[in-house]
Amino acid sequence: MEVIKRITKMREFMIFSIVFVIFIVMSFASPYFLSTGNILALMLGLSLETIIAVAMANLMVSGGFDMSVGSVVGFVGAVVALTIRAGVPVVLAVLIGLIIGGAIGCFNGFIISKIGINPFVTTLASLSLFRGLTLILTKGQNITGLGRTFKAIGQSKLLGIQAPIWYAIILVIIGDILLRKSRFFRQNYYIGGNEKAAILSGIKASKMKILNYSLTGLLAGFAGIVMASRLGAASVTAGTGLELRVITAVIIGGASLSGGEGTVVGAFFGAVLMALITNALTLLGVDVYWQTFVIGATLLIAVLIDQAGKVRKERKKDK
Repeated sequence: MEVIKRITKMREFMIFSIVFVIFIVMSFASPYFLSTGNILALMLGLSLETIIAVAMANLMVSGGFDMSVGSVVGFVGAVVALTIRAGVPVVLAVLIGLIIGGAIGCFNGFIISKIGINPFVTTLASLSLFRGLTLILTKGQNITGLGRTFKAIGQSKLLGIQAPIWYAIILVIIGDILLRKSRFFRQNYYIGGNEKAAILSGIKASKMKILNYSLTGLLAGFAGIVMASRLGAASVTAGTGLELRVITAVIIGGASLSGGEGTVVGAFFGAVLMALITNALTLLGVDVYWQTFVIGATLLIAVLIDQAGKVRKERKKDK
């Protein structure tokens, strides 16, 4: 009984319950909801957000966050596409893209941890910087003609399921195990909970932060490569607004803006809930323009829940 009580008190259980209820309601509300095609489309739609959310959950546990991931998705996708068009082998082009994604994250992490600039200001500047560079490199034009080998990264299937879904599932499993069980990555909970105490206990907080931002940039770059491959073209608008959806999913999943809390599985359920709401609105015939409004409202509710949780904890400490 004690185990069941502990599970039901977990934030992931609450999000899973909401997802389950929406599944039940939508299965009666729309005859198309439980169709194989719709479920696969839903999973494919949330796969890129999930890939980035794995790293973002780790980053937010340490007290940071990254507003530039959407721009990194577009920038890396464009660079890889241009490199392939220039005649560089696909494997080398993908490797270059991953290195660039990781380097952008490292750049953000260095400025935040070594120079002491606020994460919001730093990553917001990066968002504008790399979105602008994408437009300069592509001259505002989508890049097509990327070849079958590159398209196979995002368009191939295994057991009838498209590759991006498999990437997301594998990364969620690995990411959750590392964050829960690995002594190295669990240091992020101490940094997010109380950074000064973590430093005094011997944790190298600055290096961990740079690593966390580098991982976020790396997975955002990987998502950009997968997106360009899946679409068969690098779009100049790829990743626009993606940062908001990823951060919302991670907060819904139990992460706190002040750090010290959150899990990768929670972030995954948060991404599922976001995708489910969008899918439900589409199937119910709600105007597409309402979807952006709903995402914003969901983020606001998630932040309010986070704040209410902090107030409750403070009151418990005072008693």
